[in-house]
Order: sequence, then C-alpha cells, then structure tokens
Amino acid sequence: MTLLVLASASPRRHALLAQLGVPFEVRPADVDETPGPGEPAEELVRRLAVAKALGGVAAAPEGDVVVLGSDTVVAVEGEVLGKPVDEADATRMLRLLSGSSHQVLTGVAVATVAGGAAGAVALAPAVAVEVEVAVTVVHMARWTDDQIAAYVASGEPMDKAGSYAIQEVGDRFVTSIEGGFDNVVGLPLDVTRRMLVAAGIDVPRAGDQPPEV
Repeated sequence: MTLLVLASASPRRHALLAQLGVPFEVRPADVDETPGPGEPAEELVRRLAVAKALGGVAAAPEGDVVVLGSDTVVAVEGEVLGKPVDEADATRMLRLLSGSSHQVLTGVAVATVAGGAAGAVALAPAVAVEVEVAVTVVHMARWTDDQIAAYVASGEPMDKAGSYAIQEVGDRFVTSIEGGFDNVVGLPLDVTRRMLVAAGIDVPRAGDQPPEV
C-alpha cells in the first residue's frame, strides 16, 4: 500500500489535507524559503514546493511513498510577501495589502517514490515529481492604523504568508475572492486531489470540501 507523507509542519495544511479522507504521515521538510534575487512569485512557490517534497522523500520510510510538498506566498505590487520576520515587518505587509487586490499563490508538488528509494537525499531515477501552482485573487478593504496595530499585537499574523489569515480574524477585511478559499488558507484541495489521484493515491472524497480550519 502506498504511504502518503505531508512534508509540512503547518497545522492549516494538516487540517485541509485531512478533509480529503486520506491517511497520511507528517514529516516536515526543513527548507530555506528565502526568495532568490528578483525571483517571481510563481517560480518561488514552484521551487519551494518541490524542495519540500524532496525533503520529505529524504525523511520518508522505504517502500512505495507519495510525498506532498507545498508553499504559499502573497504577491502585491510586484513584491512577494512570505511570513513576516517580526511585528514591524507584519505591519509593513498589512499596510501594503490594505485596500489592495493581491494574489495568493500556492505551489503543490507531489513526489512519487517507487520501491524503496525513499531516504535518498538527492533526486533519484525512482523519484518522479509533478508540480502545479494555484492562484487566488483576494480583494481587501482598507485597514486603519489602529486595526493593523491591534491585529499585529494579537500574534495571528506572525506565521502567515502576507501576515493575515483569511480563515481567522483577517477574514473581516476581505471583501471578495476570485478562486479557491482553501488555496488562501494554504492548500488548494481541487489541485491536490487531482495530483494525488494521478500519483496512485485512493482519494475517497470527490470535489472540494469546505475548509474547517
């Protein structure tokens, strides 16, 4: 039986993947998420998703394994926003996003390992990797300075791409979205399901499931 491994420590991705009804193990991959100079958002999430999937392969047990790696960033006015480094950075990001229409991009990589190649540090002939990027456009209302200060003081922004969580208090400032809500949370379920099925994982639930995270 093929083992599914999630190469992420994100509780939001854990919860989203669980909605597909597939048993999985969590083996986070330690990957440097620093963007390259001038690296476009789509190329960045593709690269990091693949790096995380391959990092998960290196930590996976031997046997037939499928490893899911994912990375999410926010892009606004040509700038890529990852997770803030401190409260001042979170404040800066929220000011950029205030009143904006911005993109949330999530790279999803699926590494398929056949017959005992798991544990290899480098990409081996027995490892096949597929990667896709999902994009959602988020329209956000304007924040006052007091609202930004209170939100940053709550601590919620500190581990979120773009410094806000659409599934939590940050949702109050989102006026509309174009694309998947679950993609903004951190894992596009329609893309993920299709890729897992193609990799040989039996996914019992068809279609999107409303995120409960």
